Amino acid sequence: MPLIVSYATPGGPQYGLLIDGVIHEWQENPLTAQEYKPLRPLTSPDAIQLNPPVYPSKIVCVGRNYAAHAAEHQAEVPEEPMLFLKPPSALIGHQMPISFPDGIGRVDHEAELAVIMKRQARRVSRDEALAYVLGYTCANDVSARAYQKKDGQWGRAKGFDTFCPLGPWISTDINPLDVAVRARVNGEVRQNARTSAMIFDVPTLISFISHVMTLQPGDVILTGTPAGVSELLDGDEVTIEIEGIGALTNSVKVMGRAEAQG
Repeated sequence: MPLIVSYATPGGPQYGLLIDGVIHEWQENPLTAQEYKPLRPLTSPDAIQLNPPVYPSKIVCVGRNYAAHAAEHQAEVPEEPMLFLKPPSALIGHQMPISFPDGIGRVDHEAELAVIMKRQARRVSRDEALAYVLGYTCANDVSARAYQKKDGQWGRAKGFDTFCPLGPWISTDINPLDVAVRARVNGEVRQNARTSAMIFDVPTLISFISHVMTLQPGDVILTGTPAGVSELLDGDEVTIEIEGIGALTNSVKVMGRAEAQG
């Protein structure tokens, strides 16, 4: 199956299909498309600005879904999925900078498999859950640790603009139950695990969330991060790589006070 991309044009975002390293024109919306029929070839992904591959009504995130990650924060493994939300305004695409004000304390990367919904899902069973999915992409749940601890809830810590890199494209043809998830900072591997180590797998998460809130087409689920999170510093380059999808890369820019207020 081809990969689904969203790219910038003077007329606004457009969807395309990535085939053999070339973006092809595509006159469909992935949330309603019945077939993946490419039109003329356009360009390589490196020659164009890629957008986040979807614009959701909400980003539903799962905390402590890998036991080793819970352990590195001296936190208990939850008895049921721990949910929180990131705002859609936090989204950025591949090669867009993660930026945050100087002085907010430690900011970490969190490599995660992201699930993209295609159909409205309300109170679906675990057995039915994957039938509601469009595909999967890479995500970085960027987190300001001091605010996470200080606030007692995670809205501010996880909600800064640029704190949800997503992309570079959507794969409709992977098995989410067992793929490798890695994070590299400046080329050095920091996180390396498989989704088979999740406490709650993807079908379980979809079912659980859909019994709490209705998932709309295009909504995104971030499925949790494995152990190995580390601090991001000014000038770093962080890459989230997921087997069968590709690599999402973003630079890091720490803003001075005047720049952040401007």
